[in-house]
Amino acid sequence: MFLRFIDVRKTFAAGAVAVDRVSFDVPRGQFCVVLGSSGAGKSTLLRLVNGMVEPTEGTVEFDGLTVQRKSLRRVQPRIGMVHQQFNLVPRLSVLNNVLAGALPTISNTRALLGLFPEPLRRRACHLLAEVGLGEEHLYRRAANLSGGQQQRVAIARAFILEPRLVLADEPVASLDPEISRVILKLLQDESRQHHATVLCSLHQVELAVEFADRIVGMSQGRVVFDGPPAEFDENARRALYGSESGPGE
Repeated sequence: MFLRFIDVRKTFAAGAVAVDRVSFDVPRGQFCVVLGSSGAGKSTLLRLVNGMVEPTEGTVEFDGLTVQRKSLRRVQPRIGMVHQQFNLVPRLSVLNNVLAGALPTISNTRALLGLFPEPLRRRACHLLAEVGLGEEHLYRRAANLSGGQQQRVAIARAFILEPRLVLADEPVASLDPEISRVILKLLQDESRQHHATVLCSLHQVELAVEFADRIVGMSQGRVVFDGPPAEFDENARRALYGSESGPGE
């Protein structure tokens, strides 16, 4: 299996349980949405995959490797990230922000001098064009972009090293509903075009139902729903959000 969580538990200081005995598999090529409210454990689950957080118990396996400290140099270059707050460098150009996604593959000296190989520069320009940012945007500072444009840059950056998996942690939480749909469609299209699997955390039920191949619903660190969007009914919504109707957009 491409990505596997095996009885994973993560406990933080003072005994707070973020992920509680989670087990599920994600096959290659799937757009899997982890759905739940704030504090459900979604972000922690994603960080377990790229080694930013280590499990207290259990195992995470990715692309034939157990995710652990000694395997991170092989795991992390195969994973792209899209963050809620974009995580761009405001003073850098759009092009250099995308190229920054390739830092694990070049020396610090070359990176500081901006000496990225020409094939990477061409790929960065191509990816930016795919997400709707043409030549006129290449040398604009990231700080001068709208939120939706910044997330387009972040998506292009996530694909610069041809990742096998993209982790998207609440990628549209800061955007309005109309732009959110545009960004999720771009992420969906890019993942299909580049044959990447996506594990995306969301709190908006409507967006999860619209874009996911599969929804994994989490509440208080546990999986309480796992199935296709068509099966996410009112009972599933209550399992995630209790008696509340649950967040929409």
